[in-house]
Amino acid sequence: MKKLIALLKQNARLSNAELANMLGRTEAEVAAQIAELEQSGVIRGYSVIVDEERADRDAVSAYIELKITPQPDCGFDELARIISGFEEVESVTLMSGGYDLGITITGSGLRAIAGFVAQRLATLDGVLSTRTHFVLKRYKEKGILIQEEPGDERGVYL
Repeated sequence: MKKLIALLKQNARLSNAELANMLGRTEAEVAAQIAELEQSGVIRGYSVIVDEERADRDAVSAYIELKITPQPDCGFDELARIISGFEEVESVTLMSGGYDLGITITGSGLRAIAGFVAQRLATLDGVLSTRTHFVLKRYKEKGILIQEEPGDERGVYL
């Protein structure tokens, strides 16, 4: 099961026949395992890894850390659920350390992200403070290299 999950993480577009060949199983066994993983909630969905710089040169991504006040009866969960509902939000995680929640978002520019933080996040009941880190360049995403190998631009001079 772990090998199947690892292969799907690397390339979810592999066919059941390809996966079966790699795992030494039948296509029917692989299809049944995938169905079981989906039904049990282990596999939550499938996604594509995009080189954002090539897809949309104006897009900006940011990691936002939030200090929040845990709510009675639900701790951090209710505020995390509310934040997860915002369209711009790609991920929300509970963290250890100086901040409680980590959020990843993508917007149409620096001002869009600044506006989101100032008008939508910072104004939520329970949010004590935020810290925003803008992504300058991606090298690797979910185990996949984003940047191509750089060429040596120095050249040879005689």
